[in-house]
Amino acid sequence: MCVGTVEKHYVTRYLTVRRTVREEHLFKQTRRGRPGPETAYRKITKRRFDIEWSTDEEAIAYDHQSDGMYPLMTNDRSLSPAQVLKAHKGQPMIEKRFEQIKTVHEIAPVFLKDEGRIEALCTLYFLALLVQALIERELRLAMKRERIDELPIYPEQPQCARPTTEQVLRLFSLSERHKLMQGTTTVQVFDAQLTPLQNQVLDLLGVSPSAFRQKN
Repeated sequence: MCVGTVEKHYVTRYLTVRRTVREEHLFKQTRRGRPGPETAYRKITKRRFDIEWSTDEEAIAYDHQSDGMYPLMTNDRSLSPAQVLKAHKGQPMIEKRFEQIKTVHEIAPVFLKDEGRIEALCTLYFLALLVQALIERELRLAMKRERIDELPIYPEQPQCARPTTEQVLRLFSLSERHKLMQGTTTVQVFDAQLTPLQNQVLDLLGVSPSAFRQKN
């Protein structure tokens, strides 16, 4: 059990644990009564188990030299250590895209055997992520250019400093354009009524509100 505990906490290199057995001997009369010259005794041995441990100071001193170090490995030998660290710090952005492809785009396992179809499906998801990233980049750069720190883009309208494409699309998801028809003839078109926030986002993205209006 003691060895298992040491292994569980990954300190086997630093500790040497031993189980020791100590024997205690007692002598007891074989019969009742006062002891005398002819009294016979029997030996009773009790065992006591103890744990002894010692530290390996040499192993501790060796590992102490690397305390606080953060090793990084790369196959790009042209990068300096500072550039490797900078590239590593961009990892959360890549992982964020993986999270978005699973949540926003709801990617799921599919049973495709043809390599061409697999490549086509992956290409579609890649293009979706690319468009998503470009929309976010365009909007955030425009906010910075116009000195806009935040936009109330969430459903409850709290301020958001880094709007996502998911929230931008949600903002326009309820915009509707209706046609009043008489048979096959269009009587009247009711264009989408955009809110001030929607117009502001379109302006930042460089998209004309006419995209939501009648073409002819």
